[in-house]
Amino acid sequence: MPGPECRVGPRGLRRGAALTLVFASVLATAAATGSLPHGGGHDTEVETRSVAAAADRDAVADAAAEAVADGKSGTEAAEEVVSRSGDRWGAVYDEREYEEFEQALDGSYTGVGIAARRSADGLVAVARVQPGSPAARAGIRTGDVLRTVDGSRVDRRPVSDVVALLRGDRTRAGAGSAVVLGVQRGSVTRTETLRRARLATEAVSVRRLGPDRSDSSAAVLIEVDSFTKGSGAAVRDAVLKAPAGAGVLLDLRGNSGGLVAEAVTAASAFLDGGLVATYDVHGKQHALYAEAGGDTERPVVVLVDGGTMSAAELLTGALQDRGRAVTVGSRTFGKGSVQMPSRLAGGSVAELTVGHYRTPAGSGVDGHGITPDLAVSAGAQQRAETVLSGLGGGS
Repeated sequence: MPGPECRVGPRGLRRGAALTLVFASVLATAAATGSLPHGGGHDTEVETRSVAAAADRDAVADAAAEAVADGKSGTEAAEEVVSRSGDRWGAVYDEREYEEFEQALDGSYTGVGIAARRSADGLVAVARVQPGSPAARAGIRTGDVLRTVDGSRVDRRPVSDVVALLRGDRTRAGAGSAVVLGVQRGSVTRTETLRRARLATEAVSVRRLGPDRSDSSAAVLIEVDSFTKGSGAAVRDAVLKAPAGAGVLLDLRGNSGGLVAEAVTAASAFLDGGLVATYDVHGKQHALYAEAGGDTERPVVVLVDGGTMSAAELLTGALQDRGRAVTVGSRTFGKGSVQMPSRLAGGSVAELTVGHYRTPAGSGVDGHGITPDLAVSAGAQQRAETVLSGLGGGS
């Protein structure tokens, strides 16, 4: 999901990440313009999975309709069917949740302004604090360790679970709702009660690296937290504005995905056309291509980790397979499936898997992730900067 805090968690991981690969807008455009070419032939295994997903959609719709007719919750009835379907990324959203999701893709979300990341010692650390956010006003800083959320210890929980707790569930996630954090800095742990707020996402941040950032050869760090609307153009603009010869460190750690069209635009900043990914929908093959005219000479290193998901994996796979970047970090999450929405009785929306995408070399991502060229657990950014310097991209 887009934004520093994603709608993900034990159950929410499936619910939140189900929409991180939003091919719906891409497919709608393609249907109108015919811009997505079809590949030849069908993959029998893929086609079988897609047909099963289509059958699930009918069952989900029927369950919701029957529940609403009986005066019950169509959302809960649909969720029960999806939970039994075997669709790992299938999810059902009530009207409010889906509205929140659409707003997030437009660049806003409800939260406290914390981006979390696994620290070198395995704890959950604050990776970034959004300026002006509730977390910033409470004095929380990058590097602080999150020990508890609403009294629950989060020391060794997946980062996706922790951001789900920060975001809150459907009954307590609105602006103004409270979340209590146990925050450690050094040897001191304190408790902070924050009120969630409606925040504008800052999906892309750019800064120079090295001790002398005025040095024209200094590399450029581009951090992409999510692929919301406009983030792809922001990456492209940052590359265009970078000094000639300066390398780019593209940080996709903790990027839970977003709009595939934005990831393709970001890929176009580094490629001169060509294939970004292929994908299937109901067994029919499609392809996504970069725009021509990208910078193909500037050294590029991509930083990834276990929180790199979905559209961010699509971008990583494209740059890796095309030989355009060296990837550094740890294996990515492994979310490479395609979901499409359907409106249910009662107003809820079901997202069911209809296909999967592959990297330009034909590798599947779903359930496997992407293995970086250089596997690094601790000090990944430092190693990435060293690699970039070795490629002639500055420091």
